[in-house]
Amino acid sequence: MNSKILIVLLAAILFGVNQKGIAQPKHLMKIGVSDSLYSDILEEQREIWVQLPESFNPSSKTKYPVIYVLDGGVHLNAVYTVLNYYWGGFIPEMVIVGISNRENRIRDLTTSVVETRREIEFKQETGGAEIFTSFIETELIPYIDNKYPVTDYRTLIGHSYAGLFTVNTLINHTDLFVNYLAIDPSFDWDDQKLLKQSTEVLSNKNFDGVSLYISMSGQLHLQNDDITFSNVMQDSSEYTLFARSILEFSHLLEVNKQNGLNFQWKFYESDLHGTLPLPSIMDGLIYLFNWFPIENTDMFNSPETPKEALIQLIRNREMKLAEHFGYSIPPFDEGLLNMLGYMNMDWGELEKSLALFQLCIEYYPLSANAYDSMADYYESQKDYSNALKNVSRAYEISGDEYLKTRMEELKLKDLK
Repeated sequence: MNSKILIVLLAAILFGVNQKGIAQPKHLMKIGVSDSLYSDILEEQREIWVQLPESFNPSSKTKYPVIYVLDGGVHLNAVYTVLNYYWGGFIPEMVIVGISNRENRIRDLTTSVVETRREIEFKQETGGAEIFTSFIETELIPYIDNKYPVTDYRTLIGHSYAGLFTVNTLINHTDLFVNYLAIDPSFDWDDQKLLKQSTEVLSNKNFDGVSLYISMSGQLHLQNDDITFSNVMQDSSEYTLFARSILEFSHLLEVNKQNGLNFQWKFYESDLHGTLPLPSIMDGLIYLFNWFPIENTDMFNSPETPKEALIQLIRNREMKLAEHFGYSIPPFDEGLLNMLGYMNMDWGELEKSLALFQLCIEYYPLSANAYDSMADYYESQKDYSNALKNVSRAYEISGDEYLKTRMEELKLKDLK
């Protein structure tokens, strides 16, 4: 068999040249609500899936950061799994938007038109990345913004050709997303055209406030296991161009730190191109949100921490989150603030307990539970008048019959 044809066949098997052939789950394991919109730009109906956070409440005005996942029918489940395990402690709750690329995948995700691929005629339509970017920017994002509870803090995730598309968006449409996660991106496309363009852009453009995570699989050579990370750059064959291109781009990142881009890249020696998305999504999201985890947890867990220090830690986190997100959000989940309030009440740290319940109401003024918890504090102190005021407010918000009954009980206690 001709060696060039063999390269193409192996690439198709190992690199998933066209994911249209992959079996598409009909229900995404009950993850992601199916939606679609008609695109005037693409002149077609485009399917999407949207997964809302577990804490989403239709009556709340809370909005969330949003992740856009290319090849959503394949990778939405992995993103959801990572968020399900890591949100709160490492990653914020987010809306996930999976974009279908099962049709016209190569057309939409490749960055330039090619007529040959590895010196063999390439018959599929190519080079539509800029048009597809226009669809995302002018049609999809406004659609999501208007219909779902999202903010403009956006993350883009793409694998293989979609990884190429992700980096193209970073290079040429930087402000469209805050975070970019490119998994084994196909920088070898069109004789490394995007890689060559990136040389100048990374040298001269300002990327302050933007973050990038890039991963590379251990699949360095399609036929020779003797090619390793340490010697792959000495190989000049077509078989290693994919891997060498990622390493060259990573080197560009390293030598252009003056541009302000926050980045990390990682080599996954034990993973293949097809197994790389899940570990990359986990590591990538943890890296992209490495500023999010709660600091000084030992101080929150100690009854010895002064009230003023505790409040300052919470206010500092509030400022830190606002700096990164570009808008103000509660520094802690409502349930966590409540738990801290009850924990300090159990410790007998009543001033701290009261302060924490007050903060919970400040950050979640439309939460019946926040007022009900404050009522618990006052009732524990036999201050039935203030307990009744807070339960009454909780009842105004929710209309819960339990709260109505509790109001009657507190009225009787207040009269004694």
